[in-house]
Amino acid sequence: MAESVKNSEYVGHVAKKLTQEEIEKMQAQNSRLVSEFRANQLEKDAKKHWDLFYKRNDTRFFKDRHWTTREFHELLGLGTEDDQKILLEVGCGVGNFIYPLIEDGLKFKMIFACDLSPRAVELAKKHILYNPKNIKIFQTDITTENCFCEVDYSVNIVTLIFVLSAINPTNFRTVVKNLYNVLDIGGIVLFRDYGLYDMAQLRFKPGHKISENLYMRQDGTSGRSIKLI
Repeated sequence: MAESVKNSEYVGHVAKKLTQEEIEKMQAQNSRLVSEFRANQLEKDAKKHWDLFYKRNDTRFFKDRHWTTREFHELLGLGTEDDQKILLEVGCGVGNFIYPLIEDGLKFKMIFACDLSPRAVELAKKHILYNPKNIKIFQTDITTENCFCEVDYSVNIVTLIFVLSAINPTNFRTVVKNLYNVLDIGGIVLFRDYGLYDMAQLRFKPGHKISENLYMRQDGTSGRSIKLI
């Protein structure tokens, strides 16, 4: 079941060459894998584990993402008084993405935000900038059909920040279909995630690898390193 580890892989637009130490770390991960039974339980209980994550960490774990307008130039110039857009954030957590946009002065006709964790949704609604008149935050599972039934507009922008890595690739088709159905003509999808062989992946010890590029964290949540082809 152990996969071979090449010493060079393309990460984004740059070829990353693994050092000998990094190769040994990757090979060590293969020495003890998560059992199939445990892996199935992790996927089945994903909602529970994320809810426990937010119970433990409240709003303290993730920092507000004030870097997003620098990373996504597409956001610049959007949300003006004369041309207000509709935004959908998938995997909103406690609001570390949407509220910094508001603080930075971007204005939207409507913001929809959703998360798998009901506790995260409730925490996001407690933010001082939350206004139910133009912000709608709801719980949903984006791997299921009709998951965006609470989104009653076609949206111009969809964001997924460290979300795809938490989804089983067997569900990608359903996720893409759901996004397509809610996205307006000419709309855009912005995402950022863990890259193949980044530091987050190299830090995993034996006993945490589920399958190729998929890992179990200490808290029971799981994450995948993404390779763009």
